[in-house]
Amino acid sequence: MSDLSAVSVAITTQTADKSGAAPPTGESGAAAPGDEHVALVARVLEFACAEVVPRLRATGGEISAVLHALDGGYVPAGPSGSPTRGLVNVLPTGRNFYSVDPKAIPSLTSWETGQALAASLVARHLRDEGAYPRCVGLTVWGTSAMRTQGDDIAEVLALIGCRPEWDESSRRVTGFAVTPLAELGRPRIDVTLRISGFFRDAFPHVIALLDDAIGTVAGLDEPPESNYVRAHALADAGRHGDWRRATTRIFGSKPGAYGAGLLPLIDARNWRDDADLAEVYAVWGGYAYGRALDGAPARRDMESAFRRIAVAAKNTDTREHDIADSDDYFQYHGGMVAMVRALTGRNPAAYIGDSAVPDAVRTRTLAEETRRVFRSRVVNPRWIAAMRRHGYKGAFELAATVDYLFGYDATAGVVADWMYEQLAAAYVFDAETRSFMERSNPWALRGMAERLLEAAQRGMWAEPDPKTLDQLRQAFLDTEGDLEGGAQA
Repeated sequence: MSDLSAVSVAITTQTADKSGAAPPTGESGAAAPGDEHVALVARVLEFACAEVVPRLRATGGEISAVLHALDGGYVPAGPSGSPTRGLVNVLPTGRNFYSVDPKAIPSLTSWETGQALAASLVARHLRDEGAYPRCVGLTVWGTSAMRTQGDDIAEVLALIGCRPEWDESSRRVTGFAVTPLAELGRPRIDVTLRISGFFRDAFPHVIALLDDAIGTVAGLDEPPESNYVRAHALADAGRHGDWRRATTRIFGSKPGAYGAGLLPLIDARNWRDDADLAEVYAVWGGYAYGRALDGAPARRDMESAFRRIAVAAKNTDTREHDIADSDDYFQYHGGMVAMVRALTGRNPAAYIGDSAVPDAVRTRTLAEETRRVFRSRVVNPRWIAAMRRHGYKGAFELAATVDYLFGYDATAGVVADWMYEQLAAAYVFDAETRSFMERSNPWALRGMAERLLEAAQRGMWAEPDPKTLDQLRQAFLDTEGDLEGGAQA
């Protein structure tokens, strides 16, 4: 479903909720064929004309609002969120946006979405592997929590078999309840989290809630074959005798630090294999969080939890960006895949949960998502043409896309040979794009050629066409010569 369709669905929902009128009826009193749909479309169009269009037109005030703020002026406040999920009230942009109430996470609506994400992930793994995943590794970011009001948090609770409880008047989360196994209808699935630094700083009480829920589930008097959280905690406690360590499932960067550490390693090109990637991921992320665990060093416990991960998951909740738009995707999610592979010698199932349209949640494999993003955006001529309109920054975005795909391939092995061939053809060999890069940002052109050659050298691009490699080498040498000549001049 397109972004426009997603907004239309949300508008339809809002207009239908606002209207209490009965649908038009025929002479017999029954709904006339098609009349109900005509009335609904009319309400949607009325809402679009009265609310959506004026709000969209007002987004042109972003720059003036920033300049006014820098001049010490007042910028009106407005809510944050993603318009493509139907949050029309966040428009117009350019306001001094405020976030969600941190203590209202997960919200009632995100609980519905989180349950759908959990059910979709479990169903996909059952279809692919024929069994329930014993442990799911999930990457959780603060920005996503703010946009969705807690989809990821709700999914964790759903997987382990708990549900949030809210205060009826304030809608704030007051705790959680354990769902009985008979009602759950499946085993309680263990979950290990890799949280971002921003999530750690913005939602400490949510971390405490999840830690309490995991500890409670691990302590239930249930058969280990129906409660994987308890089974794993008992096994760990049997090895080292520390129940607190055995129930630790939330890991992140050292207090005050941010990121997963893989981007500098990939950029420096001085890594050799999975062991190097896993070492950096563990050094950066081996700190435990929860009650009385404010970033305690816990690399051994992290590695113990990661060895059990059968599924490495990351959720996307918006169409405004994708997995090849930011280095954070391959650093956090790809890094998790690489660490599991380094520890166990096997790849976990890598999934992307898509809740951009909350009523149509789905789970794709990382390979499927990579192909979808590659075809729809990365080599889409319209997107490339749009980048050419942005000069130096547009060329940078093209080069960054190549870097991010390379990073995901290095960590999770998801870029096929044909994708590398098409990247070379569309970004380096295409005459119009090549001319644009040479004029606007020759450093980006050199970087792309060098990165594609590195993929071949490392065997990630397994069987490149020798002619393609020759052309890439020539493009690199030509650009290198031009840059050196310009520097000497």
